[in-house]
Amino acid sequence: MTDASPTPRKLSAAEAGPLIATLSPAWAFDAERGALSRRFVFADFVEAFAFMTQLAIVAERSDHHPEWSNVYNRVEVRLTTHDAGGLTRRDIDLAAVADAAFARFAAGG
Repeated sequence: MTDASPTPRKLSAAEAGPLIATLSPAWAFDAERGALSRRFVFADFVEAFAFMTQLAIVAERSDHHPEWSNVYNRVEVRLTTHDAGGLTRRDIDLAAVADAAFARFAAGG
């Protein structure tokens, strides 16, 4: 089965800036690579894995998957759209989902 959705358009710097500003300031933007990255730290491995599971479900539904790694209570996430050659709206949207999921853990829920 192939994805019939078109490849998202790479955002220009002028477009990306205001969108990135809506995210947590913990996100770092690498303009050269066209990628957002962030480290999330949780109470333990179970919370980190639960976070990854929540994000994985959304990523699979949207057919947009993060580059990530997990070591015990830390999850490193990098978002870029390889097909577009840089940052797209899909990356911004997935970063916002990650922010919201992380906030639920921080709030104890």
